[in-house]
This record gives sequence, C-alpha cells and structure tokens, in this order.
Amino acid sequence: MPQAPASKSVTLHDVARQAGVSLITASRALSNPGMVSEATIARVREAVAVTGYIPNLLAGGLKSRKSLMVAALVPDIAVQQFLPTVKALTDALDAAGYQLILGQTGYDHARDKREEALLATMISRRTDGIVVTGLIHSQTARDQLRRAGIPVVETWDLSDRPVDMAVGFSHLKVGSAIAGYFLGQGRRRLAIATGDDQRAAVRREGFLSTVGHDVPTVVVPAPSSLEYGRRALGDLLAQDPHIEAIYCSSDQLAQGVMIEAHARGLRMPQDLAICGFGDADFAAHMNPPLTTVHVDGAQIGELAARQLLARFRGEAVPEPVIDVGFRIIERGTT
Repeated sequence: MPQAPASKSVTLHDVARQAGVSLITASRALSNPGMVSEATIARVREAVAVTGYIPNLLAGGLKSRKSLMVAALVPDIAVQQFLPTVKALTDALDAAGYQLILGQTGYDHARDKREEALLATMISRRTDGIVVTGLIHSQTARDQLRRAGIPVVETWDLSDRPVDMAVGFSHLKVGSAIAGYFLGQGRRRLAIATGDDQRAAVRREGFLSTVGHDVPTVVVPAPSSLEYGRRALGDLLAQDPHIEAIYCSSDQLAQGVMIEAHARGLRMPQDLAICGFGDADFAAHMNPPLTTVHVDGAQIGELAARQLLARFRGEAVPEPVIDVGFRIIERGTT
C-alpha cells in the first residue's frame, strides 16, 4: 500500500477556522467556557472532533505554571494492596482536572537510588505534586524535594518528620497488635514469615518487642508470593515442629503457608493459627477464611488527593499528618 503523506499538526487556528469563530473565542470555549455561549462551545467542540485537535497541555502549563500532572511512586504495580490507593487517588485527581502518572521503585536494595532518579525525573517534568508509597529515607531525595517546593504526600507509613505531608499508619503498632492477639489466645510458640522490605521489617520489630524474645523467622524477597509462603512453612517447622501460630507479612505469603499446611495435614486453627496483612480480596474466601490486618487503602488515596488539592489551591492543610489506623479482621485461621 502506498504510504500516506505526513500531515502537519492540527492547531487551534484550524479549530477556529472550522468552527467559524475567532482564535480567542476558540481558546475561551476550551479553557474558560463560562465566557462564551453554549452554542459557541458546541461549535468549537464539534470542530475539535472533526479536526482531531489535541490541546498542548505543556504550553498551557508553562503559562499557568501548572502541568496538571501528579506523580505517584509505588514499589510494584502488581502488589494488590496498593491498587485501591492508586484508584482512589486517580479518581479524586481526575475529578479536579489532574492526571496521575506512575513510577515503580521496586523492593530491592537499589530502591533508594531508583527512587532518587524517579523523583528527579518527576521534578524535571514539573509535576504539580508527588505521592510516594512509604517514607522517603534518602536524604538526597528529601533535600531535593524540599528545594523544589513541590507538595509531597508520603503514604502507607507515618513519620513525625515527613518531607511535607503524610497519610498512613504505624507498622510498629501493627506488628505489636498481631503478637498481642496471638498471646491473648494463649498461643506461645509463635513464628514469623516476612518479606525483606523496610515496612515489613518494622512490623516484625513491633511483633518481637511485644513477644519479648526472638521467634523462628523466615525472611523472603519482596514482593512475597504463594511459592515463598509454601517454602516458608517448611523452613519454620524445621526450626520448631511445634509452632502454634504464624504471622505473615502479606496475605499472599499467608496463602502459601495455608496451602502448605493443608498439604501437610495441619488443621487451621486447631494445629496452626495464621494471620496475614493487607486484607486481599481472596482472604475472606480461603478455606478457612484468612485472619488478616485491614488497612483502608482507598481512604489513604482519597486523603492524599485532598491534601494535594488543598495545596494546589493555596490553602493551608489542617492535618499534614493523618493516621488512618488499622484493624485485625478475625476469621477462620485463628
């Protein structure tokens, strides 16, 4: 087939000509429709559809000093527990005319460097705000963000010294609460299956501080998985064949522990109690249903968006640090 000739970019002049209006009227119809009539708006929108015009948001952003973009950094887009936060954040920002772009920092030991690079890119792209999963530990990145003056919300964790704002909960308290829950049931031979990421490590610290001594522990690479969970149970039972309860740093890890327990003929909760973290959509439908820790990820996204939008409007944020808390959902595995 013959190659189609390259066409020049459609401009606002083309839209105005197609609609039969002046350039300033076409501009107002698209960017400030309250200044023109409904009939004019309809003609301009029809002209946009006919010509295929796409507004140059970057040019508009240079004039208004706004990009209408917010960057969100997550460890791994495949991790289910962060999806409600991303969706709520996307919906709330979209309703206010902003678009969300995602960056993936990973869980490995190069995370800080990758996070620094991503943040530098987002700053250079002049995003209006940045949302980060977890706390920013790199001092280089913290200094960079403060110099840039871009509103930042750290989520899924808490700090009394955030870069700017924070919406999350205490991982230390989560670990302590799960240990207290097991001990309250009279279970004394406890164990931990945990990912190697920083937030999981803090939950483990809280668990051990409440127990008061070390317990059999298996650490697996994050993000954890069903496969790692199956292996973890075997390793834990090798350390102590009489374990009574296991805390898993994610529901995916707990799912693997449960499957391996079934394969070994262990009854839950009679022989082995299990508690996960994250309240994944499958947790309530396991056999037996999985006890887990619920965190309202959607609320985190909504509150983070609310904080950013207030700052975009030049308003003071009354609560720069918000603790959304957590709760243990008691089900059949305990």
